[in-house]
Amino acid sequence: MHSHWMKAALIGTALLAGGCSFTDNALLPALGGSGTSGTTPASATKPTSTAGAPQLGTGNFQPDPVTPGQPTGTAVGQKVEAMRGDLTKLNASVAAQNQTLQALRAQSIQNAVAYHQSVAVINAKLEVGATPGNPIVVKQWNDAQGQLALGNDVLSGMNKLANDVAANASVANYLLESTRATFGISGAVDEDHAQLRVLEDEVNKTTILIDRLLSELTEDITRQTNYQAEERANLNTLAIGVNNGEAFGSSLGSRAYAMPIQPAYAPGAGIATGRPLVVIRFDKPNVDYQQALYQAVSQALARRPNAAFDLVAVAPNQGGTAQTALNSNMVRRDADQVLRSLISMGLSPDRVSMSAATSAAAQVNEVHLYVR
Repeated sequence: MHSHWMKAALIGTALLAGGCSFTDNALLPALGGSGTSGTTPASATKPTSTAGAPQLGTGNFQPDPVTPGQPTGTAVGQKVEAMRGDLTKLNASVAAQNQTLQALRAQSIQNAVAYHQSVAVINAKLEVGATPGNPIVVKQWNDAQGQLALGNDVLSGMNKLANDVAANASVANYLLESTRATFGISGAVDEDHAQLRVLEDEVNKTTILIDRLLSELTEDITRQTNYQAEERANLNTLAIGVNNGEAFGSSLGSRAYAMPIQPAYAPGAGIATGRPLVVIRFDKPNVDYQQALYQAVSQALARRPNAAFDLVAVAPNQGGTAQTALNSNMVRRDADQVLRSLISMGLSPDRVSMSAATSAAAQVNEVHLYVR
């Protein structure tokens, strides 16, 4: 982008006194716009949610007991009896895996409840005001971070369980094929085939049960993964509040990705409008802009979740070539600092484009943020 174009675009921009200023007209409008016995099918379950905990499935995958049979004295009868023993072992393994799943779900909820209680305590303190970097609040934040990290242990347990369930699915499929193939073995009596039909039905039920268990477990893993990622971003945003001693909201990432990114943006959006969403004036050391920046971007994303942003480092075009060059270098560092703040608040870097310009209207180094 040519700097002379930017001069024209930036002339007339409202510059309010000190720190950050906002232009409401830069906020874009919102877009117009039955189950096997002992289990509940994944399609019929509703995810559970408790106090901000990840939504997990509610299926309980308990296999039915294997129907006993009478010895027939034939070779086929002996094979049926052996396969019945294999199914009994398989069902016991599935029952144990089901118990593990229920325990992991309970642990996930327990961890989340403790984590959100800690976060609530921190936010309550920040809402009424806290000294920047208050060591008590910092310790509470560290405790919350440790509680959130326990969710990674749950996620690891779920992934291991998924591998074990997948192995049982292979065993079940093999056992089902073997049961069906046994019908073709000669030397059977009618009772052998009668018991085989019962066994085939029960192996089939177990196979379906395992498939549903694996399907719901996979969904749980996805939900737990997304929850961990979102709360890590929220915790990073909360860290800014702890450092500044003031309350911030949730991560900007949860707003930015609430809707899919559109392939194109409206003509005249972004820098071309000449209406910045935020103007940060670096007219003193340690400008306190983060809270105001967060609020402005949060409101913009609430109205336009698929919005992107243009971040422009604007240097005053005053004092000769050498002074302008010095100002340009300094304001680029300021813009980098603002970008890092946005990223720490949860906004993805690919949502922000950066450029630099000079302006005769600027009296001090400024960083402008535009909605695109």
